[in-house]
Amino acid sequence: MGILRQLAEYLYLKKKNPDAPKSKWIGYMHGINRLSLLMFLAALIYMLIRFLFLKK
Repeated sequence: MGILRQLAEYLYLKKKNPDAPKSKWIGYMHGINRLSLLMFLAALIYMLIRFLFLKK
């Protein structure tokens, strides 16, 4: 599975693979990965806004 496909699945842009193994632990792992990805994107947006608009 490609990295971009996995990112699209985490961000709910692409439907999940129905043949993928299902386990509650894999679900937990994907949830943590989704949370960390969203926090990273939020930090990037914050840094971009701070750099562009709050320059001194």
